Amino acid sequence: MWMQSVIRAIYPSQCVACDAPTEDDFGLCGKCWRDTDFIGATICNKCGTPLPGDDSDDDLICDDCMTIARPWDHGRSVMAYTGIGRKLVLSLKHGDRTDLAQPAARWMARAAEPLLQDDTLIVPVPLHRVRLIQRRYNQSAVLAGVLAKAINRDLCVDGLIRTRNTAPLKGHSRDARFAELSEAIKANPSQRFKLKDRPILLIDDVMTSGATLAACTEACMSVGARSVDILTLARVVKDT
Repeated sequence: MWMQSVIRAIYPSQCVACDAPTEDDFGLCGKCWRDTDFIGATICNKCGTPLPGDDSDDDLICDDCMTIARPWDHGRSVMAYTGIGRKLVLSLKHGDRTDLAQPAARWMARAAEPLLQDDTLIVPVPLHRVRLIQRRYNQSAVLAGVLAKAINRDLCVDGLIRTRNTAPLKGHSRDARFAELSEAIKANPSQRFKLKDRPILLIDDVMTSGATLAACTEACMSVGARSVDILTLARVVKDT
């Protein structure tokens, strides 16, 4: 206890978004918590986007998911990709802030509760090896690793692989995103037996069009996954 008090005096807890003092490690201060657009109970059951109203019906589907093929079963996301949410994702992805996986995994664990089965296997969206060398880590794999421990589920960090280094998708249209990712993600031949007959929970940092998650889902289903759900830290939301 004495040593912990000394460490806390030297390195006080700070907000992971703005560095303001906080009560606990790896958390948000009151202001940043209020300013973070956490996604509530009224959501699309397919992609996790927030919907108007206060209906928590599990069968609600957004307009996009009525028109775009979603090969996965259910989807959830923690926060809208705007403001504090966008800052946290970009810091994790490009700012070497892997410490953000700690609070993010706690939030994601709560969002994942309705999707979990006893034998759910956690699988992150993969990076191509060239991108992995450039970035030094796969942010989705970091999230998946911390989450798997938090919810006590098996992890297959290399269950999927990218067979080609796709171009950055920022600024692409929805159709262009899906076309770019066609046949770009496959089940890892050395790990495919782990995916067979298992319910898969795919993990990514942010969902935009859903093209990447759709490609990952199809790769899992191609080797016999029992079911596939998706979970992301953030979700691009219309009109935010």
